[in-house]
Amino acid sequence: MPVFLSVGALAYLLGSIPFGYILVRMVRGKDIRASGSGNIGATNVARSAPVLGIATLLLDAAKGWLAVELATQVADRAWSQGEEFYANYFPVRALAALVVIAGHMFPVWLRFRGGKGVATGAGAFYALAPSVLFPAFGVFAVAVALFRYVSLGSMLAAAALPAVYYLRHAPHAEPVVLASLIAAAMLVIARHHSNIRRLLQGKENRLQFTARTKKTGA
Repeated sequence: MPVFLSVGALAYLLGSIPFGYILVRMVRGKDIRASGSGNIGATNVARSAPVLGIATLLLDAAKGWLAVELATQVADRAWSQGEEFYANYFPVRALAALVVIAGHMFPVWLRFRGGKGVATGAGAFYALAPSVLFPAFGVFAVAVALFRYVSLGSMLAAAALPAVYYLRHAPHAEPVVLASLIAAAMLVIARHHSNIRRLLQGKENRLQFTARTKKTGA
């Protein structure tokens, strides 16, 4: 139990670092929450500062990856000290992946109003279950290319994660990894509730591929 508590606390604190907010505040002296959609994630940051958007994407993904890797080190130390339960790292790693995403979504530093967890989830699951990431990215890329909605691509990619993992690893899929993928997908989709509403109303922003593309939505 102490291992799970320490891993959970560490993953939450890592996830709650609001890189998008920090970068925009430091470089431009502005509050990203007052711009665009008000989200602190890479997509909203990139609307006003593309370079900072890329930096936010990479840093958010990195903290997801780091949380899972640190969880592995904690479990390895517990196992080396004779706690045989931690010979299987998957429960601790799966917990870290899920909690780091939740930390990004609900950071204590910003009154629990954070991002949508896509980049952080990508980093976390690259560490936990790398075989699912590239097929899910393919789903994202196809959806965005066809419909030009980043939010729709993100939700479809999140929904694809548990399906891809099960199909690729059945009948030997780790139940805790599958459960964390399902829970993460549900969290990501739930955090896109405002995007879902705008999609249904036909008001969601489309991705602009060229400067001459007519803007659609609000």
